[in-house]
Amino acid sequence: MHATIAAVTERIIARSKEHRGKYLAAIAEAKAQGVYRSSLSCGNLAHGFAACSADDKQSLTQLTKANIGIVTAFNDMLSAHQPYEHYPDILKQACQSVGSVAQVAAGVPAMCDGVTQGQPGMELSLISREVIAMATAVGLSHNMFDGALLLGICDKIVPGLLIGAMSFGHLPMLFVPAGPMRSGIPNKDKARVRQLFAQGKVDRAALLEAEAKSYHSAGTCTFYGTANSNQLVLEVMGLQLPGSSFVNPDDPLRLALTQAAARQVCRLTALGTDYTPVGEVVNEKSIVNGIVALLATGGSTNLTMHMVAAARAAGIIVNWDDFAELSAVVPLLARVYPNGHADINHFHAAGGMAFLIRELLDAGMLHEDVATVAGHGLRRYTQEPRLIDDQLVWVDGPAESLDTDVLAPVSKAFQPNGGLKLLKGNLGRAVMKVSAVQPQYRVVEAPAVVIDDQDKLNGLYKAGELNRDCVIVVKGQGPKANGMPELHKLTPILGSLQDSGYHVALVTDGRMSGASGKVPAAIHLTPEALGGGLIAKVRTGDVIRVDGESGEISVLVDEAELAKRTAEEVPLRHVRYGMGRELFTTLRASFSSPETGARSTSAVDEYY
Repeated sequence: MHATIAAVTERIIARSKEHRGKYLAAIAEAKAQGVYRSSLSCGNLAHGFAACSADDKQSLTQLTKANIGIVTAFNDMLSAHQPYEHYPDILKQACQSVGSVAQVAAGVPAMCDGVTQGQPGMELSLISREVIAMATAVGLSHNMFDGALLLGICDKIVPGLLIGAMSFGHLPMLFVPAGPMRSGIPNKDKARVRQLFAQGKVDRAALLEAEAKSYHSAGTCTFYGTANSNQLVLEVMGLQLPGSSFVNPDDPLRLALTQAAARQVCRLTALGTDYTPVGEVVNEKSIVNGIVALLATGGSTNLTMHMVAAARAAGIIVNWDDFAELSAVVPLLARVYPNGHADINHFHAAGGMAFLIRELLDAGMLHEDVATVAGHGLRRYTQEPRLIDDQLVWVDGPAESLDTDVLAPVSKAFQPNGGLKLLKGNLGRAVMKVSAVQPQYRVVEAPAVVIDDQDKLNGLYKAGELNRDCVIVVKGQGPKANGMPELHKLTPILGSLQDSGYHVALVTDGRMSGASGKVPAAIHLTPEALGGGLIAKVRTGDVIRVDGESGEISVLVDEAELAKRTAEEVPLRHVRYGMGRELFTTLRASFSSPETGARSTSAVDEYY
């Protein structure tokens, strides 16, 4: 193993020893109870299989055949999740083919940040992760199941499913992806039209036409945002079948992989041949593997919160120092939009997951000795699936990249370090996705333009007040303030200013999503304004230094002057009512900091 990766892993193991020990003891206690339906009364069990076929009722009565719970995030408003409509029937039939049973245990909500971006509903986005985790737990709490299949892809859905799954760590579980839509217009063309619209050079009809040609069919969006980062990380963590992340929904191989996932989870149950509980698949080494893969591909900044939260649900404590230390040694091997011009389909065609994992394994940057849903050892994931004579087989993946402009070997990495930078200074701690920012734009020292509502930026831009070097400070966007919405709506304006020759940057206690682009953005700033952060005292005109090279984020104002200032009150005029936001006041108030996962699950901390 690479010395730094080994050291970070050992540090996480030592830091987590007490909490992880309690977690493993809890799942061992649950495992010792045996077949879980055996604890149900006759009335309980009768309710549980009342709607099943006669054969399935017989199987569930005998307690010798596995029952698999399906937790689905299907809705047909999300393009990525629309293919899941018929998955339950496919999965049930596949389970029956190996003598097992499957039932839909729960449906969980799935919202699309692409639809809510810049809208009031975006303030429910991060909160929805906690709702999904709790809904997953509710569905599995009937104690009817010996394993589970988790159907989710996007943004907060996968992390929510994973956090919920950790409460049932004694059960084997597989994630079942549905794949990305096929490529539409190039992402760089879409971004260009967005900027032209922001500049008033094209009308809304032209903008909508470009957007519709980009997001055009069923499947995950093709840029490398949070959804595709989720899929990549899940596969490297051994929670999906090898090579299953980026097969398109309409490919016959996708159906074969879906059926194989159902058959495989049956083998992994305590009634099968290779009991592999999800609480053992997710351990300190697999978490580090997921972080390394995220960094090596310039993945979503959202995962700096989600991976921390999911790890904590398994008794593992990870922080941003771990991310930063790993990022300093993990090379960037992928150029996928917004880190380049290619999309995820190009990444897959260039060699995809099998090539990426082989390169990182051979360089000593991934732990090979881990449990996975495909068996022990991550080397299995250097293979990719094929349909040969209508049979699903796995073959060795390509030994060389088929497009080195998209996917590079370690020996010719795009840059020697990963796609993420930890920033520290008197403003606090923040993260920046430097993989998408050209080196000449990574350092900005300029006067602040302070706003507390992203909608205010457009007015300033149209009035010509931003035609200069500046650092846009958007405060009052943290988890406690308004649920930490993504501020991707700002991207076209900031990109236009940068293209006009100005040095611009963003500083915020909010998020910028997996689509964080070419403008340096110091995001997830903690402590947030509502939590006593210095950002609440920053005034328009203060000089701010954002340094994506050295890792500094500071307001260059005398400490005595800052001490005299009072924090400006964070406006809460919009966050308490409308679009359902009033229902989540308690959850919002209980959120922890972004660095600790922006979690509301404090009871987990008390238990293990």
